[in-house]
Amino acid sequence: MFTTMPAVFSGLLALAAVLGLIVFAMRAVRFGGLGAGLPRDAQARLAVRDVLVLDPRRRLHLVRCDGRTALLLTGGPQDIVVGWLPEEETAA
Repeated sequence: MFTTMPAVFSGLLALAAVLGLIVFAMRAVRFGGLGAGLPRDAQARLAVRDVLVLDPRRRLHLVRCDGRTALLLTGGPQDIVVGWLPEEETAA
């Protein structure tokens, strides 16, 4: 099956138009303020602070959740909460 040059050209033109509309919509949303707000880290209630690889299967994770920090051991026969760390005091 042979395609004619106008068919290929119109297909490429349609693809460019769709991509242009996507880019325009992304910029309009960002300019309109829908993409604004708090930074992602400030909104997150759960954050992985650090990961330490113990061996090919097991890892220690330092996880912060709602202002508290926990130490988790994963990858063994079961995942274990090693413990909660004391809350950090903020310097005034």
